[in-house]
Amino acid sequence: MHSCPLCQHQQTAEFFKDERRQYLQCARCSLIFVDPAFRLDAVAEKAMYDLHENDPNDQRYRTFLSRFANPLLDRVGSRQQQGLDFGCGPGPTLSLMMAEQGHHVEIYDLYFYPDKSVLEREYDFVTCTEVMEHFYHPNKEWKLLLSLVKPGGWLGIMTKLARDVDAFSTWHYKSDVTHVSFFSKETFMFLAHRDQLTIEFVCNDVILLRKPQ
Repeated sequence: MHSCPLCQHQQTAEFFKDERRQYLQCARCSLIFVDPAFRLDAVAEKAMYDLHENDPNDQRYRTFLSRFANPLLDRVGSRQQQGLDFGCGPGPTLSLMMAEQGHHVEIYDLYFYPDKSVLEREYDFVTCTEVMEHFYHPNKEWKLLLSLVKPGGWLGIMTKLARDVDAFSTWHYKSDVTHVSFFSKETFMFLAHRDQLTIEFVCNDVILLRKPQ
C-alpha cells in the first residue's frame, strides 16, 4: 500500500474500489485518496479543466460561491484586506466578488494563471474553492497554503466532505476523474489540531481555518 500523501503515515488500506479506480484511506488522518496508478497525466488533466465554464457573469455561479464568500467576509471585516485566490481556474470569479467588497485579491492557478511571484508573500486571507480534491500531493500543497497566510489570517476551503463507505459508493463527487483527494471532517480536525488552527465548519462544504497570532 502507498503511504498517505497528506500526513505521510505508512498505514493505509483499501477504502473502496469501482470499475475505474481504487481508493485508499489513511489510518491516521482519514484522508481518502486515489491510488497514484489511476491519476491522469498533466496533459489529460489540463484537457479536463479546459472544459470548465466558470463565468464571472453567471449569476448561478456567483450564488454558489456566495455560500463561501459571505461567511468569509463576515470574519474578514470591511477594512481592506489582502487576499489570494489559490486555484482560481480559467474564469476567476471569487476574487472579483471579494474585490467588489473592497478587498484586493491576487489570483493563482497552476494551469491558467501560473505566476508564482504571488506565492512569495503572505496574505490576510487565502481562498481555495473546489481545489483541494484535485491535489496529488496534499502534504506539499497544504504546507504551501499555510505559508501564504499571515499570523491571525484566514484560510478558507470549499470542498465536499467524504463520509462513510456506503455514502462514498454512490457519491457523484468521486466520479470526476480529476478528483483524487477526499477530505472528511475528521481529516480537517486532524490538520487543525496538528497545525494549531482554529476551525469552523460553516456548512457541509465550507471550512474556515484561522492561523494563530
